[in-house]
Amino acid sequence: MKKIIIRNQTHISPFNEPARDLRILNKPLWLHQRDVLSTYCREELECNSLEEIGGFPSHILSGEMLVYRDNLFFDAPFIEAFITSARQAGRPVQVAFSPNDQAIVTHALPLQDDIRRENDLYVADLFYYPDGVSFATTKPQPLVIDTQSREMGYYRVPTYMANERGDLGFSVPLRAFLSIEHWVHIFMANCPFGTFAHGARIEKSLDDFPTMLKVLWRSLLERKQFLSSSALVIVGKNTQIDPAAIVQGPTIIGDNVTIGPGSVINASIIGNNVNIMQGVQLLLSVVGDGSYLGFRAALFMTTLMENSMVAQNTCLQLSVVGRHTFIGAGNTFTDFNIMGNPVKNPVKVFHKGELHEVGLPVIGGCVGHNCRIGSGHVVFPARSIDSDVVLFAKHGRTIITKNVKYEDSDHHQYPNAGHVAMYHDELPPAPTPMTEQELVNSAG
Repeated sequence: MKKIIIRNQTHISPFNEPARDLRILNKPLWLHQRDVLSTYCREELECNSLEEIGGFPSHILSGEMLVYRDNLFFDAPFIEAFITSARQAGRPVQVAFSPNDQAIVTHALPLQDDIRRENDLYVADLFYYPDGVSFATTKPQPLVIDTQSREMGYYRVPTYMANERGDLGFSVPLRAFLSIEHWVHIFMANCPFGTFAHGARIEKSLDDFPTMLKVLWRSLLERKQFLSSSALVIVGKNTQIDPAAIVQGPTIIGDNVTIGPGSVINASIIGNNVNIMQGVQLLLSVVGDGSYLGFRAALFMTTLMENSMVAQNTCLQLSVVGRHTFIGAGNTFTDFNIMGNPVKNPVKVFHKGELHEVGLPVIGGCVGHNCRIGSGHVVFPARSIDSDVVLFAKHGRTIITKNVKYEDSDHHQYPNAGHVAMYHDELPPAPTPMTEQELVNSAG
């Protein structure tokens, strides 16, 4: 089968680059897509629009063909279900979702346009053609794929923070699909639709008695707790885990990783060449290659892209941090609006210049690429900090109450300090104020 990828060049704020280059489950999205489709596809073409495909020569389009946009996130179980059903249908099809699919309606629809309503279904730009020659002549029919979502809670809290039952949770899909058009979707793809969904599939597999017995037998042989056995915790080469650390699965740990004493890691993904110091807390999080977590740093449902650093005593909840970024000591990224019930007063973020509801009762913040955040800040929920920004803790500005733009970066005041913007053009130097004599001359 060949695949045709439709490029989406829209830059995702605050990263200032397309979705395809952002990390999902510790891989660039384009690489994640390629790995998921590697079982099915051997040829690849790229184009800029659906209309452009119709102009391709017939010998390029002939044969089985898959077409999708490069800002779509899907996992292996979803693609398996789609391609299997599409081949059984034997005709051109387009992926579709039921309006009762809670994972799509609740979490995938906000802040995006690519998943759209057509008649009684939601459709997206993922297509299958048994013979691509028919692309220009045959309209694909909707093929409904059930994401098999299940409601899963991660907190039981007082009811003033949540619903009447006191639950904070997600509709977690066993087959994940998402259109990434906002930084909130990066959070969704990595955590609820990523690590959380992986855990849900493991949990479901343990309902099978032989599978559960196999994991139990492994834990007995290794003299470990059930969730800490090698059946659920996958560890790479040359990785050192202190005996006083607690690691529970399903967790994936890469090569050349060091985990210090007192650390607690649960249901997370840790990349290669990562240093995790003593007392670190990781839950349902993704830590990118080459990253560093200082002692007592805490990440809950947070994505840390490659080569970034979180210093000691910093807490990030439901947040996203870009690559090559430093978060200083003692910073707190909050996730809950204390000014009222989040169900009645939902969290909102900026999208296309306007405030939109996130669709979640709680959400943290987002920091772009190549940022330097000094110590002692408190970041309000749903705030973002542009790529290339440097923030010092200043009197009267330790609490971040609004989005921080590149123009607000402190490094503009110190042009010779060495900070190099990688994702923005440098601002022109501020004009030198005119002297009094120059003002007199200009008036004459």
